Amino acid sequence: MLLSTYGSRGDVEPLAGLAAELRRLGAEVRVCAPPDGDFERRLADVGVALVPVGMPARALTRAAPPPSALPERAAEVIADQFETVAAAAEGCDVLVATGMMPAAAGALSVAELLGVRSVSVTFQQLTLPSPDRGPLAYQGRPFPPGTTDNGVLWKLDAGINNELFGAALNTSRTAAGLPPVDDVRGYVTGRRPWLATDPVLDPWRRAPGFTDPDFDVVQTGAWFVPGTRPLPPGLVAFLEAGPPPVYVGFGSMPVFAAGDVTRAALAAVRAHGRRVVMARGWADLEALDDRDDCFVVGEVDQRALFPRTAAVVHHGGAGTTTTATRSGVPQVVLPQAADQPYWAGRVAELGIGVDHGGPVPTADSLSAALATALDPVTRALAGAVAGEIRTDGAAVAARLLLDASG
Repeated sequence: MLLSTYGSRGDVEPLAGLAAELRRLGAEVRVCAPPDGDFERRLADVGVALVPVGMPARALTRAAPPPSALPERAAEVIADQFETVAAAAEGCDVLVATGMMPAAAGALSVAELLGVRSVSVTFQQLTLPSPDRGPLAYQGRPFPPGTTDNGVLWKLDAGINNELFGAALNTSRTAAGLPPVDDVRGYVTGRRPWLATDPVLDPWRRAPGFTDPDFDVVQTGAWFVPGTRPLPPGLVAFLEAGPPPVYVGFGSMPVFAAGDVTRAALAAVRAHGRRVVMARGWADLEALDDRDDCFVVGEVDQRALFPRTAAVVHHGGAGTTTTATRSGVPQVVLPQAADQPYWAGRVAELGIGVDHGGPVPTADSLSAALATALDPVTRALAGAVAGEIRTDGAAVAARLLLDASG
């Protein structure tokens, strides 16, 4: 099995979970992903070596190329897929493709070229056409003002994907002897995409007639690595030295106003008489003072930490949102970009936390959100929903892959 992605930690962590389950069932697994050190270490935890592709995702994220550079960057990503994934896929029975649109398009093209069965996977449903909502807008490519019909928006989205990625994809495909693709999004999605999210947190509702009548989404449940890793001794000592703290972290998001966010977060949490566990993350958050009520951590197992916190303040990535929901702790979501407003909305709709509504909080706005999150009613709802979250998603997906390839 070859698992291929190009994206952030939220794209790599689920593949580590799937890889662990596939290996447990006796499959040989390779993972193509960006050459970030934390990705390599995470995959090593489950006994899988990283096949590096492209530049480090963290470097690309911090560079923040302008929207006008997206087609050029997409061409590089696709070319990397044809070069690296093609070599890694030799001898494989199945290729699982996920990550950013051009990377997935390149990886699926490689599978087509080699005659390898492929599966297209997404970790959020916002790239799957639905009458219930419109698509995400690419930065610098807003939809026409006043356009609200979801059918029209999805057609516009297909055109934008073609404009951004079509030429780059077809250049690489033509060079490899493959026919051109006239619908990039449709090619990546296919007729039977997999949705690796929890059906309670992220319910998929089939809409016959909205797309191809043969279009069918397979929702497996979210993918987790089995078990948990021990927390660092210093963090354990901090947790045991007082009441449960509030976790603050933004994962793989750079958060360019990190200093302002940190000051607001510390002030808001302290206003409620709570201690803080702050995850450094790709935003490089720091404590800003030497008070002993804040503990800064680097890489840490969220599934081991979150149940020991009073609330989780985060960016709304799919993985962090699902882990916090599974842990039964209230959440405050400060969505930064992409699909994160969607996850913030789901948290609010389920009553298990608060959608802050914007990426940069003030001390007052975050304190108000925490007041709701720390309310016993919110905690009770979070605990109830946690009991409904599936934990077998990676096992379901692994079995589907092996059954189909056998």
